Amino acid sequence: MKVTPQQAEKLLKGNYTFSLWSFSMLLTRLKSVYAKDPTSTTVQNVTKELNTFIEKFSKVMAADYAIIAKL
Repeated sequence: MKVTPQQAEKLLKGNYTFSLWSFSMLLTRLKSVYAKDPTSTTVQNVTKELNTFIEKFSKVMAADYAIIAKL
C-alpha cells in the first residue's frame, strides 16, 4: 500500500486513532512539521516518510492500514 498525497494531507489535518504507538508518534511529529510549513513540498515529503514507515512495518500495521485505506 502506498499513501497518496491526498491521504497524507487528510492524516495531517484529521484526528485519527491508531493502534501502533510508533505510527501515532510519527504522525504527531509530521503534523508539527506540516503546521510550520503547510506547502505541497511538505506534503510530498510527509507522504514519502509515511510510505517508508508503512512499508517497513506493514506486517504489524494491518488494523491501522484499514483506517488509512478508507481515507
